Amino acid sequence: MPENTGKIEALLRLWDIANGHSGQCRVVAGFLLGLYNGEEYPFDLTAFRSLDQEIFMDCLTVLALDYHPEKEVHAWLGVSGDRFVQLADAWGIARKEAP
Repeated sequence: MPENTGKIEALLRLWDIANGHSGQCRVVAGFLLGLYNGEEYPFDLTAFRSLDQEIFMDCLTVLALDYHPEKEVHAWLGVSGDRFVQLADAWGIARKEAP
């Protein structure tokens, strides 16, 4: 796990941002929801354009963490999937219904 330390730190920063109160926070929340369940919470990559570069780089770092996941994103954070549903509800991010 030491090789993942920086990646996990980036994930923790993003989780804090996603639970904040700015426009960037909503984008980060959408990104994390997409990692949590991309079929139910699709993420538009052009939304990255609205992020500060430091936050964007944290997103790329976390994407690398999730490339070959040892754990699901909620497990790295130590939170339940319900917290992601609450995050979506808080930001008004609708879950995509299955066809």
